[in-house]
Amino acid sequence: MSLEERTITIPARCNRKIELRAIPGHFATNHSHINYYLDMTPIKCRHIESQLVAKEMVKKYQNNTAVETIICMDGCEVIGAFLAEELSKSGIMSLNAHECINVVTPEINASGQIIFRDNTIGFVENKHIILLLASATTGKTIQQSIEGIRYYGGIVEGVSALFSATTNVAGMNVDAIYNSSDVKGYQTFKPSECPHCQAGERLDAIVNSFGYSKI
Repeated sequence: MSLEERTITIPARCNRKIELRAIPGHFATNHSHINYYLDMTPIKCRHIESQLVAKEMVKKYQNNTAVETIICMDGCEVIGAFLAEELSKSGIMSLNAHECINVVTPEINASGQIIFRDNTIGFVENKHIILLLASATTGKTIQQSIEGIRYYGGIVEGVSALFSATTNVAGMNVDAIYNSSDVKGYQTFKPSECPHCQAGERLDAIVNSFGYSKI
């Protein structure tokens, strides 16, 4: 059976119109091995789903301090734009002179660290920031991103994700639409401790925020 034929659809608890595609198997990420690939492409690319996600994410911030910048990882720019719109609707005003919320995507170097060029540092330095991601398994990407934002002088007010297997990273709560309990049997392993590898099972695919590549 192909990977595509194994796909199951999981509605979100908060809104059943939001649907996650999960494929069981043996997959390798940059930091771990996992037994499900979570395909969030429709959620990230379709404006209806992205808008529904933004309406759920904004609930965390409705009574918080002002948000000035949303930093988007993993191709979450469409969701980020809708989240900025929802924050404005909720009365969470920007402190920027232009009275708007910035939506920014950083560069990522070979070590997974984020980089802001001179023309984008102004959107980060001394700004109140939401970090937005698609997926977090070990929390390493969140850790590196928070460290990078703080290095550039940003103030991280919250972390939101479509899926997260961890609830707290670097002292920050991770607010997610889905968690590991939503994907029955979801597990993540250190590569050296992966039971699938120890059983001699081949990898189905290598996965990252862009998608999967079959092996």
